[in-house]
Amino acid sequence: MNGSTLTELQLDILRVFWTRGEATTQDVHDDLASTRALAPTTVSTLLSRLEKKGVLAHRRKGRQHVYRALVTEGQVRRSKVRDLTEALFGGDPAALVSHLVRSDEIDPAELDRIRRLLDDPGTGDDGG
Repeated sequence: MNGSTLTELQLDILRVFWTRGEATTQDVHDDLASTRALAPTTVSTLLSRLEKKGVLAHRRKGRQHVYRALVTEGQVRRSKVRDLTEALFGGDPAALVSHLVRSDEIDPAELDRIRRLLDDPGTGDDGG
C-alpha cells in the first residue's frame, strides 16, 4: 500500500470507514457533508477509485453497495511516514526524528512525551 497516493479527500473518506466499519455511499456523503460539499455521484466515483486502489471493498445489500476499508489507519500512517522519510530524509528515520525534536514548534510537554515514547515505544498510539 502506497500511502502517498492517497489525497486528503481520500483520507477523509477512509476516516469514515475507520469510524463506522462499513458505510454506503449515502453514509459517506452524509458524514462528509459538514466539511465537504460533494455530490453523491462524486462520492460514488471516489469510492470506486478507492476500491480500484485496493483500500476499499464492497458487498451488495439489495441495490446498494456497502463498503469497508481493507487498510487500517495505522497501516496508512506507517506508509505515509515511510514515504515522507524516504522523500525528505533519504530514508533515514533518525534524521526525521532529529528534525522533529529540533523544531521550534514543539512545546516542552510534547518533547517530554516524545522522550517517553522513545524510552518505551510500546506506550505509543499508532492508530492500529
